[in-house]
Amino acid sequence: MIINSGNLKTLNVAFKAAFAQAFTDALVDYDQIVLEVKSTTATEEYGWLGQTTGFREWIGDRVIQNLKQHGYSIKNRTFENTVGVPREAIEDDQYGVYTPLMAQLGQDAKEHPAELVYALLKDGFNQKCYDGQNFFDTDHPVLNKAGVEQSVSNFQGGSGTPWFLLDTTRMIRPILLQKRKPYNFVAKNQETDENVFTRKEFVYGVDARLNVGFGLWQLAHGSKEALDASSFNDAYASMQSLKGDNERPLNIRPKLLVVPPTLREAALEVVKAERNAAGATNINRDAVDVLVTPWLA
Repeated sequence: MIINSGNLKTLNVAFKAAFAQAFTDALVDYDQIVLEVKSTTATEEYGWLGQTTGFREWIGDRVIQNLKQHGYSIKNRTFENTVGVPREAIEDDQYGVYTPLMAQLGQDAKEHPAELVYALLKDGFNQKCYDGQNFFDTDHPVLNKAGVEQSVSNFQGGSGTPWFLLDTTRMIRPILLQKRKPYNFVAKNQETDENVFTRKEFVYGVDARLNVGFGLWQLAHGSKEALDASSFNDAYASMQSLKGDNERPLNIRPKLLVVPPTLREAALEVVKAERNAAGATNINRDAVDVLVTPWLA
């Protein structure tokens, strides 16, 4: 290929198309557990997290509910992924060899939020959420009808491989995916670009601004106990029994069991097998869906 502005423009179009197509085609599973939030500034405040409301019979004047404000914020982070292509490869018409590399950039970009989402979920035993407690903790503060603070747990305990039971039926999800700037494909391949002039290298890169944070801890239950029918039933019952401030039932509905590859067999035995180990009918069959993700390995 002759290196001129017209041919470089055509090459950019082809590489960008490969990136975009791979981005569109890549499959992800994190979308089940996240609420995607559009960000318009460097840091977003989520003071509304933890606010609870409830209907009451309208007798007399309206009762304005004074909602507690929390100082939870998520600061955007910038990420990049960059590759280089030798100028000689373009001159020798070998650019087709590099098209899959541009497609890989697209797939990497589509999957990148999963890396952030599952890393945060896995570290939820050590990272704080909106109420100042670890996301998975035994001491989440909740007020009873008398206005007295009580401790509520969404952590089953244990010291083994962690697994997670989630309610994904709500508008709000356990994890917030905050996006400030979408993944953008950029080329530096002009003759006057420093990388071309000095190193004879065309550079193609992708960058984005985003971050993840915790949503409502009430929608997630973490466990490090052995995954079996007993621990699953306890976690399920614990979630459905949750009450908010003033002891109002939260109507939590566990929907998704999230596990690493090492717990795949146990998860399927607990909620997908027709019969349990004793040969009796498995009462938990299809109680929830199972998500096995390599990101938790």
